[in-house]
Amino acid sequence: MKPIKTGIIGCGNISRIYFTNLKKYPEIDLVAAADLDIERAQQRAEEFGIAKAYTVEQLLADPEIEIVVNLTIPKAHASVCLQALEAGKHVYVEKPVVVTREEGQQVLKLAAEKGLRVASAPETFLGGGIQTCRKLIDEGAIGQPVSASGFMLCGGHENWHPDPEFYYEVGGGPMFDMGPYYLTAFVTLLGPIRRVTGSAVITYPERTITSEKKHGKKITVETPTHIAGVLDFHNGAVGTLITSFDTMAGTALPNIEIHGSAGTLLVPDPNGFGGVVKLRRHGGDWEEIQLTHGNTDNNRGIGVADMARAIAEGREHRASGEMAYHVLEAMHGFHDASRDGKHYVMASTCDRPAPMPALDSQPK
Repeated sequence: MKPIKTGIIGCGNISRIYFTNLKKYPEIDLVAAADLDIERAQQRAEEFGIAKAYTVEQLLADPEIEIVVNLTIPKAHASVCLQALEAGKHVYVEKPVVVTREEGQQVLKLAAEKGLRVASAPETFLGGGIQTCRKLIDEGAIGQPVSASGFMLCGGHENWHPDPEFYYEVGGGPMFDMGPYYLTAFVTLLGPIRRVTGSAVITYPERTITSEKKHGKKITVETPTHIAGVLDFHNGAVGTLITSFDTMAGTALPNIEIHGSAGTLLVPDPNGFGGVVKLRRHGGDWEEIQLTHGNTDNNRGIGVADMARAIAEGREHRASGEMAYHVLEAMHGFHDASRDGKHYVMASTCDRPAPMPALDSQPK
């Protein structure tokens, strides 16, 4: 296939891994970098040998660019996605896809009207760790899936992040920060979600930054920092997901466990691409499973490459906007259920993304 000309909007810290990786994928011709700060765009262009350093408006006006990779801050995701779609370009956006459900509906509606594609991080589910687990489940290694448990617990980011304030604003918190990784893994492994409920609290109304840059600054917490959620999947399985910035002494809990009628599967950290997969069959002992799929390094950008190839092949891309919106709705649903004291019934659904090719099915 002919590489698709691609530009990146948003040249902050996360952009480095995208610039590095997207230059390696044969499906992508990375030709432009843009930022609100043109000097930062120029720095990235020079650092990575990119032909064009643009303002955002200049990149969107470039008729050669077909894919925009949106790496702006979450509050800007919707506006940049909408501008790119209006300019006739496909969009890949960092997680969460947008901040509100209304924004997500606007983005998907405009993409459908324009005949364009929306894709979204996290793309870690395309890595060898979760894809190996997907293969095991599909082959019946644990029998009928019965339940899933996910845990993301830490003490908060004010102890190390130079600018941690946004983690405690509306649209932040542990669910919107890390929930996309876990929920995307759940949907990949078990399929779409039917309803959710949960409890969400602000344990510490004020946080003190102890990282060096802003040491001693106080943060007023605006969003829940400990969320205990329950999920009912369409396939009948029941899940639990706890995300927290309030576990100051850490945790010994697993990242994800999937329980089935014939076994239990230990799934690696969904914030990574590889990791250790363990399986315990009914009546047996834990065994480590050799990964059946590649892409086990930091392969951020693989979702962009998959979308580019999908465009050329006329198939659905895996990190779909519909799945990202489904995950976004579930995250809001946990907060809504806690506030309203009842289950939140999902209005959206999505397909499980197609599995990645296994190592033994790839050409030598």
